[in-house]
This record gives sequence, C-alpha cells and structure tokens, in this order.
Amino acid sequence: MAYVALITGASSGIGEATALRLSREPGVRLVLLARRRERLEALAARTGDALVIAADLTDPEAPAAVAEAVRAEYGELHLLVNNAGASWRGTFAESGWENFERHLRLDLEAPVRLTEQLLPLLRETAARNAAPTAVVNVASTAARVARPGTGAYAAAKSALAAWSDALHHEERPHGVHVGLVLPGFVRTEGFPARELTARLATRWLVSEPDKVAEAILQAGPGGQPERYVPRYYWTFAALRILAPGLIRRLLGGGAFTTATGADQ
Repeated sequence: MAYVALITGASSGIGEATALRLSREPGVRLVLLARRRERLEALAARTGDALVIAADLTDPEAPAAVAEAVRAEYGELHLLVNNAGASWRGTFAESGWENFERHLRLDLEAPVRLTEQLLPLLRETAARNAAPTAVVNVASTAARVARPGTGAYAAAKSALAAWSDALHHEERPHGVHVGLVLPGFVRTEGFPARELTARLATRWLVSEPDKVAEAILQAGPGGQPERYVPRYYWTFAALRILAPGLIRRLLGGGAFTTATGADQ
C-alpha cells in the first residue's frame, strides 16, 4: 500500500533531506512542494515516484490548488510536513511591522492555510486505513527562546508551536497525529553557519538537515509529540522557564547572537 507524504520547502535544506530520507521507506509516494520547479524536478529524479508542485504558499489560492492536485493524483495523504519557512533578521525598531508581517505570512499563515485544505484528506485517509495519519510542523527553538534580532521570526514560530499543541488535541479523535519539530542552528543553503562552525566554542551548536529529517519521521509516523534538534536544545527551553533571568543575561551578553540567517 502506498504511503503518500507531502513536504513543503522541499527544494533544499531540511525539506530536501526529508524527501531523501522518506524515499528510502517502502511504498512511499512523495509530493514535493516549493517555488523552484527545476530544483524539485532534480530531487524527484533522485527520489523516484514523486508529484512535483511548484507554488508560492503565501499566495492565498495556492493551498486549495495543492489539495486538489494531491487528491486527483493519489486520493490519499498520510503525512504532511509543514517545513517551508525563512527568517529575515532585524530589530523591531529597525524593521517594524513590515518584517513582522512577512514572517507571519510565510511561517504561520501559509502552513495553517495548507493544513486547513488538506485536513479533510488526512482524516479520510486515517478512517479508510484505520491507521493514524500525521501533520508535522517544523517550528524552531526560537519558538521557545527568542534571540535579539529574531523577534518576528520567533513570534511566528511560537504561534505555530502553540497552534500545533491545540491541533493535536482537536484532531486526535479523527485519527490525525500532530507532531512538532524544533530545530536549533542547522547548516542549510540559507544558513551556512560559517560563523558558528569556524569556532570550536560554538561548533557544537550546529546540526545537519539529515538529523532534522530523522526527527520529522519520529514526530510524524513515529507518533512523538515533539523533538528538539539537536536533542540537548531542550535545555535552553527549560532554562527559559526555570531561569528566565539567566537566559536574558546570556542573550544580552551576546551569546548565540552572532549567527545570521534562518534557524531552519
């Protein structure tokens, strides 16, 4: 029986790694979604059987078109990975509402709208096969600990994480599991992490897309509620609750603030 998985942001980084990882599973049929068609087609040639959809998810019409294409091609959906996202650094005083709004559109509104359109198919697939389907939302450790210059990104990812918690409880009776993955610094095309990897003192902070891909499988088909990548990043989130003053002093002193680009 085919297992249909849709991955957003599949043209590079975490999305590409997830597609390659899933392609090794028996019976998987991939739906590769991103803006760059040529990159998706090259990835499809490596993964085998795949439906390529080139779309901009910030377009209000895109989610319905994606859902229609998946239903027409496969008639089922077992896994939705909401991975597409980006970060544009800037303090609020410098970047204002304009920067805030573009984060909300891509990092929050886009996955919410896509999930809304695909949720009926996820429910139908779970009922038809008497087995859970899954949504995995790729947030960020920034959802728990916001660094200076990333407030807009952190706010969008924090909202995504909170929504994921609520959606899990709402959809569990319908056979849809909702998992959350919270990467820290991950070396990708948009975030090469050179400033961190060049120093022994900060090299340990950086992970690889393959590690996030494994976490996505654990939070999706594996049924785990959430995964930090690397795993030890949960300590920063815990300290934010247990010792918020310490975290503020660390960040205020410049810890973890030299990196540029997106966390995922």
